[in-house]
Amino acid sequence: MQKETSSTLFVPTRWTLVRAAGGADGTASRRALEELCRTYWLPLYGYVRRRGHRPHDAEDLTQGFFARLLRLRSLEGLQSERGRFRAFLLASMKHYLSDERDKQWAACRDERLNVTLDAEAAEQKLRHEPTEGISPERLFARQWALTLLETVVERLSAEYHASGRGMLFDALRFVIAGDEGAEPYAVVAGRLGSSEEAVRVAAHRLRKRYRAILHEEIAQTLDDPADVADELRELRRSLAP
Repeated sequence: MQKETSSTLFVPTRWTLVRAAGGADGTASRRALEELCRTYWLPLYGYVRRRGHRPHDAEDLTQGFFARLLRLRSLEGLQSERGRFRAFLLASMKHYLSDERDKQWAACRDERLNVTLDAEAAEQKLRHEPTEGISPERLFARQWALTLLETVVERLSAEYHASGRGMLFDALRFVIAGDEGAEPYAVVAGRLGSSEEAVRVAAHRLRKRYRAILHEEIAQTLDDPADVADELRELRRSLAP
């Protein structure tokens, strides 16, 4: 079994991307902002939808929000001392919606970023959310948490596949969710041509690496690494029924 290594992927911190998005290089700024948009548009889209906007309007407003950040260079000079990136984005979206007017939005349409927002897929996810008893802010926090967890799984999958352990990851993916009873290790071992003990060790390492990447992803949205534990607790609260 291949020795476990640290991540082979370079993942810049979210505050690094923020500063790049607010930089003087127009091309680099746009690319950085597009990456931020791809990563975080779903929680913001869900927030806008819960504020009462129709799907098409919510998609346009989410695009317009990121376009205005670029157009007004709102991120220029921003420092990580602003705190948690999650809170920064939500506060910025609230301010954007409060200021938005039809005429202003029409002017933003020509400044869309080169990012395709899959509103249909987003609507499918949002259909599983309760329609009552959950505020736009709570929905944003929940979708933020789900997006973060999806990012962690994607990083972990890419890491395992890049190191030639893709079959192992696919076979043991169920342990990430803590569902160790989903399939006996002996069955997995037989399918992989390995021993049950080796599969058990691999599952332990997979869970350990998952937790490490989760902490990395959380830390990248904070200005103080000491806040990771608090943010992790907030994530768990966001996902609670």
